Amino acid sequence: MKKRTSQLILAVFSLTLLVISIASSAQERHVVNLSGTNGLPFSDGVVVGNTLYLSGQQGNDDKGKLPTGGIGPETQATLQNLEKVIKAAGFQLKDIVAVNVYLADMHEFGDMNKVYKAFLPDPKPTRTTIQAAALVNNARVEISAIAVKGSKK
Repeated sequence: MKKRTSQLILAVFSLTLLVISIASSAQERHVVNLSGTNGLPFSDGVVVGNTLYLSGQQGNDDKGKLPTGGIGPETQATLQNLEKVIKAAGFQLKDIVAVNVYLADMHEFGDMNKVYKAFLPDPKPTRTTIQAAALVNNARVEISAIAVKGSKK
């Protein structure tokens, strides 16, 4: 009886350790920061498990300047910045499952959409597009996303 009780206690203890190990590893976070965020309190991306959460990206270059030429070049630069964070985290564009697009002017939707459509692979992720009253840095567009590694596309 003592041997059976000892085996049962050992089995319960082992199972408890396994559950704790799985739970803690599922909550591990890896932060991705490419821009340095200039002392702002956010990360470019955070990986939790097989999911990458991307902060809103704009089309700023390394000096913080937005491209000239309107919404088209700005959207292209924004998506390229998003891709840089995705690749730095070990993900690919095809892993994106959800996108939020913030426009300063909804009248520029068509021009933004042309660039977006050409940039992201098919099938396209889900997307929400809204007009914001104002964007930081007087940007015309900002894009955030969620990517899941191993998502079937």
